[in-house]
Amino acid sequence: MSDAILAAKAPSAATESSAGSDSNLPQGVLLVNLGTPDAPTSAAVKRYLAEFLHDHRVVDLTRWLWCPILHGVILQVRPKRVAKAYAEVWTDSGSPLLAISRQQQLAVQKELNHRGFDIPVELAMTYGNPSMATGLDSLVSQGVEEVIVLPLYPQYSATTTGAVFDKLAKVIAKRPEFPGISFIRDYYRREGYLDALAQSVRDHWQEYGRGERLLISFHGIPKRYADNGDPYPQHCHHTAEQLAARLGLKESEWLCSFQSRFGREEWLQPYTDKTLEQWGKEIRQVDVICPAFAADCLETLEEIQVENRDIFCAAGGELLSYIPALNDRHDHIAFLADLIQQKITV
Repeated sequence: MSDAILAAKAPSAATESSAGSDSNLPQGVLLVNLGTPDAPTSAAVKRYLAEFLHDHRVVDLTRWLWCPILHGVILQVRPKRVAKAYAEVWTDSGSPLLAISRQQQLAVQKELNHRGFDIPVELAMTYGNPSMATGLDSLVSQGVEEVIVLPLYPQYSATTTGAVFDKLAKVIAKRPEFPGISFIRDYYRREGYLDALAQSVRDHWQEYGRGERLLISFHGIPKRYADNGDPYPQHCHHTAEQLAARLGLKESEWLCSFQSRFGREEWLQPYTDKTLEQWGKEIRQVDVICPAFAADCLETLEEIQVENRDIFCAAGGELLSYIPALNDRHDHIAFLADLIQQKITV
C-alpha cells in the first residue's frame, strides 16, 4: 500500500551542473525527501495527499479528468485508511520518515563538521513539512550563497527527483534573489551506496539468519512513464544486480521487484506482492530489502513488514524478514557526506 504514485518526464541531466561552483561562496546543504502528513489523522493525511497528488509529476493526467477523481473519490475515501496505517507506525518523534530524516540531517552535519567543513545542513520535504521554502530560508538566513541540494533518492525518477527540482524552481521563482544551486541528481551507481547496501544485508544475516531468497523491492511507477523515457527501471535493475553480485548470490537466489502500485493501469513488473504470494508456495523464509528508500517509512514498515508479510505467510511461507533501509547507519552517512564533499568548494 502506498501513496507514492509516480510520474512523467525527467529534467535534463544538465541539472547536475552547479551555479557558482567555481567560486568560494558560503555553502549549505539541503537534504530532501518525499514528505509525510503532520499527524496520523484523516484531516492531516487529506491535506498531505491533496498536495502530493496534485503534482503533475506524480499523476500526469489532464487536470479536467484527474481533479474530479481526486477530489470526488480519492480524497473522500483514502485518507481514513491511510491515516490508520500511519497510526500503526507513528512514533513519539512523528512519522518514521520525518524522525529518521532528522537523524540523517544531524548525522550528516556532524560528519561534515568532523571532516572540517563548517557548513549548515537543513532538511526539506517535497510535500508537507518542513517545506522546501522553509529549508531554503533557513540556509539563506545563515548566510549561505550556494545550496547543495541532495534528494534522498538513489535511483532517479521524474516522479521523485524531478519533482524536487520542480518544487525548488517554484520556490525560487517567487524570489527576487536566490542562492546558487548545486543539484545531485542520483547516486544509484556509486560504490559507497552499493557497499553500504551490501553490508546492511550481511549485518542482517549475521544477526537474524539468512532466508532462502532475497527480494530486492523498489517503489514502482506506471509502466507508461518508463515507456515515455523515465530511466528509473534501468537504475533499479543496476542497483539490484550490483547488490546481488556483491553478496555472491546465484540467479535463483534473488529477484528485483516493484511495490506500491496504485490504480488500474500496468506498473513496472514483477510486482512485489504477487511475487511474495508465489514464493510463499515455494519457500519457507524470505528476506526483503528496499534500496530505493533512504529512510524507513510507511511503504517499508507497514506495506512490506505487515501487508506483504501477511501475503507471504497466507500463501504458505513462514518468515518474511525485512532488512531496514540504510537510515542513519554510519556507512550510509559517510557516503552521503562524500557526495556532498565533492560539491564543496574550498
